[in-house]
Amino acid sequence: MTSDDLNAPLGQDQKKLSKLPALAPQLLAGLLGVFGLAVAVWGAFVTDPLGGEPVAVVSTTPSAPAAPSVIFGGDGRPHARYDGPAGDASAAAPVKQAAPPGSTTVTIIDGSSGKSHEVIIPGTPGAAAPKAPADPKMLEVTRHGPIPKIGPDGARPYMLYAEPRAVPADKKDWPRIAVIVGGLGISAAGTADALAQLPAAVSFALTPYGADLANLAGQARAAKHEVLLQSPMEPFDFPDSDPGPQTLLTSLGADQNIDRLHWQMSRFQGYVGLIGYMGGKLTANEHVLTPVLREIASRGLIYVDDGASPRSVAGQLAGSQNLPFAKVDIVVDAVSTPGEIDHALAQLELMARERGSATALATALPATVARIAAWAKQVEAKGFVLVPITMLAVKAKSS
Repeated sequence: MTSDDLNAPLGQDQKKLSKLPALAPQLLAGLLGVFGLAVAVWGAFVTDPLGGEPVAVVSTTPSAPAAPSVIFGGDGRPHARYDGPAGDASAAAPVKQAAPPGSTTVTIIDGSSGKSHEVIIPGTPGAAAPKAPADPKMLEVTRHGPIPKIGPDGARPYMLYAEPRAVPADKKDWPRIAVIVGGLGISAAGTADALAQLPAAVSFALTPYGADLANLAGQARAAKHEVLLQSPMEPFDFPDSDPGPQTLLTSLGADQNIDRLHWQMSRFQGYVGLIGYMGGKLTANEHVLTPVLREIASRGLIYVDDGASPRSVAGQLAGSQNLPFAKVDIVVDAVSTPGEIDHALAQLELMARERGSATALATALPATVARIAAWAKQVEAKGFVLVPITMLAVKAKSS
């Protein structure tokens, strides 16, 4: 036995092991050589200036623009989708049954599975055709599109589009309640339920981000609902909470915010006024809010404070701008369970009885719409009158 035998692993041949270290570098060098050869061949025959980054191929052939539809991604937020132009074989799709006249089709995508399906928002059965959006004499053309203006004869859009309710003489002294359902145009199910279930006295607020807003506003007005435009405004925790594109911001100058306001106003027509969306920080800033309210007033509209912040100065500023104003007293589905919604509606009744009137805001969730619809059928039996928002909007006194 040699001294090397004492150092060898038990049961293994020292001479065979000594050859392994010499083979390992050769194997590694061979593998690297094969890999290098593959890269060289790929580089010689494959043209990919983006280095494997994801790309989208878009046709540059001019064609008529396609109408956008709204899809809902895995983040739950709406996104615009444009279908291919008619006659494009690459965009060909199976023939689908045509939607009923007056209806709206919205595509919804399941964020977990990626599957998509279409939901048809039906028009109100037997309803009249959507009303014409506006008299051209009461529209001003901007770079974003037409927006409301006071007519040459002094007619104001909020008066033209108002749907005042005739209150019987024996109910004129009853407490009045206005309910606004917002978020319409985004939720397909909520929009369909609101149009089908809610009485005409309930006012509708449409976001500027929905699809086919002009048609939806026309359907709502044909059913005698007053329509508002929801105006995205900066909240206190912006940008953690982001209302969306073209939001009015405290960091922008008056001209920039007015330009964004014009974009919002151009999305559809036929509304009586604007209601803030979020906006706690902006509505608390007198310097920023004043030119915004001045612009709304100059176009013959009303403004509704959504009650997002107790620090809002909109009520005080409205009077100096000669702006019809209303403020939301309670959000009925801040907690969106049937029991809490019913409790909030009971609180709304107490406020109306104590003050003579009260205003509520709700979102267009199916459960919320169902509870408000059931409540609206009984509210007048309790001694209240349900009215559209313009019947509670008053010109606030200057302070």
